[in-house]
Amino acid sequence: MIFLYLTKGFLLINMKICVLIKQVPDKDSKLSISPNYKSIEQSNITKVINESDNYALEEGLLLKEKHGGEVVVCTFGPESANEAIKTALAKGADKGLHIMDNANEYNDILSVAKMIVNQIKSENFDLILSGLQSDDSGNCQLGLLIAELLNTSHSSLVMSTELINDNTIKIKQELENGWFQWTELDIPASLTIQSGINTPRYASLKGIMMAKNKPIDVVDSDITNYASSISLEKLYVPIKAKETQFIEGSVEEMASNIVNVLANEIKVL
Repeated sequence: MIFLYLTKGFLLINMKICVLIKQVPDKDSKLSISPNYKSIEQSNITKVINESDNYALEEGLLLKEKHGGEVVVCTFGPESANEAIKTALAKGADKGLHIMDNANEYNDILSVAKMIVNQIKSENFDLILSGLQSDDSGNCQLGLLIAELLNTSHSSLVMSTELINDNTIKIKQELENGWFQWTELDIPASLTIQSGINTPRYASLKGIMMAKNKPIDVVDSDITNYASSISLEKLYVPIKAKETQFIEGSVEEMASNIVNVLANEIKVL
């Protein structure tokens, strides 16, 4: 929903922005696999907002400061994820939505996207911003899936945003080999934000105090209706091993054996 006001010749646009954030283990945390091989041990792990989500949050806050409006942060996760929402509120977000997940079960990215869309579709957000990828799963798919489910325009690897009018946003998209392109997208849009697009701010003392009075809506996830179609069998650390194989015989025999190994065992030919 976008409201337009004309004041002294300037067009002011109030946008409704949703920023998707995820709580992940800090990169310096020592990770270990739980005894059931289904998850990592949660004790003694420091959890933070996913790195690229911080850039998405900052971009949402910058758009709000320039054009007015509201920034809502949304996360899907266990009770501890509430701290990620509080951090985002302290940085300047206006309200939070916590889709509670205490089942501690594996959910594929499509199921997560469906659960999020089920909660936000009635809000009619103008922009939905998400980080490029999560530091744990690294799917790089959530923003695209949400755009498909909500039937909105979408762009990934966004390096800059510029609001043209109430119906159009101009984005700079990163391509390969150092190339970029500018593209205009219809609003509403789902944008996957690339790290480095801006400089994420820190929460100020004033912001931390104000966050205590900002609302956080907590809803239960509807896992029954959006059950994952993929099951997690086992988490494990790959075993490092070396094997030396000696090939003997005549030159012709050694050449033939080497070709056989490359073609049938290593499968590089």
